[in-house]
Amino acid sequence: MYRFAKSVVNITGQAVRQVRHGSSVKKDFHYKYGNGLLVGGFVFCVGIWSLVLSQSDITWNLSPVGRITPKPWRQPEEEEE
Repeated sequence: MYRFAKSVVNITGQAVRQVRHGSSVKKDFHYKYGNGLLVGGFVFCVGIWSLVLSQSDITWNLSPVGRITPKPWRQPEEEEE
């Protein structure tokens, strides 16, 4: 039982040291710039798509239902022999 208790205390001591060491490590690139890059990318994409949708003359293939009426049927001309 003594060995088990000693190993448990040793493990918890190691965990405390790891946590303490992890909090003193300098921040990496993603922690420092991650949110700014996400927001900047979102703003860029919204800006580009708003420009494309508003300024380009692209026909967006919307549904023609109710706007297009068929032409009257035309009988083919018979060939003269």
